[in-house]
Amino acid sequence: MSTLAGEFKSAYSAGSGDALAAVFTPIGTQNKPYRLQSFYDFTNAASLQKDLSFALFHGKSLKVPRAEQTAWVDIFAAYWEAVGELLKYEQDWPGASLVAIFTAWKKVANALIRGYSSSAGIPAWTLPCLYTVGKYLRTFAINADIKAAPQGASSFGFQDDVAADIEKNAHLEEAARIINRMFTLCLSDRAPMEESRKWGIYQTTNLIFKTYFRINSVGLTKNLLRAINAQSADLPPLEAFPKSHIVTFEYYVGVIHFLDENYAEVREDAFFRVIGLTQLMQAEKHLATAWSMCHRGASKNRELILTYLIPCHLVTTHTLPSDQLLAPFPRLEKLFRPLSNCIRKGDLVGFDKAMSAGEEEFVKRRIYLPLERGRDIALRNLFRKVFIVGGFEEAKEGQTSLRRTRVPVVEFAAALRIGTHATGRTRIDMDEVECLLSNLIYKGLMKGYIARERGIVVLSKNNSAFPGTGV
Repeated sequence: MSTLAGEFKSAYSAGSGDALAAVFTPIGTQNKPYRLQSFYDFTNAASLQKDLSFALFHGKSLKVPRAEQTAWVDIFAAYWEAVGELLKYEQDWPGASLVAIFTAWKKVANALIRGYSSSAGIPAWTLPCLYTVGKYLRTFAINADIKAAPQGASSFGFQDDVAADIEKNAHLEEAARIINRMFTLCLSDRAPMEESRKWGIYQTTNLIFKTYFRINSVGLTKNLLRAINAQSADLPPLEAFPKSHIVTFEYYVGVIHFLDENYAEVREDAFFRVIGLTQLMQAEKHLATAWSMCHRGASKNRELILTYLIPCHLVTTHTLPSDQLLAPFPRLEKLFRPLSNCIRKGDLVGFDKAMSAGEEEFVKRRIYLPLERGRDIALRNLFRKVFIVGGFEEAKEGQTSLRRTRVPVVEFAAALRIGTHATGRTRIDMDEVECLLSNLIYKGLMKGYIARERGIVVLSKNNSAFPGTGV
């Protein structure tokens, strides 16, 4: 116990929230691999409270109010019990389980919440403890659910906020309710700003976002955003928070907007198409902020941001990721490079094959629908080639040369026939071609109109037939 007691006294005397939170990390360190075993062995359940009180507050090294002392003793008592369950599990004791660890750690979280919300008044500078305890509560809940799941259920992927292939997340849902109490604890604090728990709002928000995503309850995140917006006048400005809090928050807000677009995409009428594009533009804004502020060495975080930022750019600005952008991320290179190459070349067959090959991963990451819209851009690029190959009209006297703007529909049909030759299609219905052309014009990927009676497409002049491409 002397190790943990010393760490607690040192961190409390220095007023270091991060150092104090490290005391409650339920793992051994490189310098002190047996810190947990030493802590658990120093006492027993019968004399736990008395021994903790003596070890933490005996003497005059710390001047802590009596009510706060009681709160810390209760927290350490719950921590001692949780450490015991951890050690039993590691040592394969009979009856030890991941569920027991989670149950014991809940007591740590609840004791800490009581300490902040009761008359004990644990000071706000200790808020990193709240995040650390909440983070491990989530981890232990996930482990307990995985253990209870049918054999073969998936564990962590490269993105552990993706909904797991587990039928039930009972423990994680319970953890979410407790973490939500932490969120409310921070948001509802009325203390002066310099000593307010509001400084922990974005860290706890990020933790509950991550938990809601894991249990596939993304809709609940909007309640948190509404609560934050309602209290925005009483919160410090976002830029005043640590950069790590901002980056994570902007990432999740961006993904929430991104997923809203997915649901709107089910409807193809103009109203819902505008809503979908607006949501993606909002998503792009928040994700771009997260990307610009993310530390260059945080490779995993940058990979997560790009997972959604690349599809956003594809839909909103019709831009594809460069080789330089994807080079540091082999997993994203594998996901996006085949699609990008096919879109750039206008290869419809290759695009469909790439979508099929990555379908499982795209669906898991919730990016399938926006990426599927890349087929329109591939088709646009194919038809653009038809337009370019068509050459120029002969200039009349006194006029400059103009690119040919009247293209027979049969030429677009021929391009489709060549582009889909690998599928075995030898005939292309002209009504289908006109439908595809109409969709591109409707979606703003082409400018012009179809003159059906003459069998031609009349496109805009002055290099504006295919907006954004210079043609």
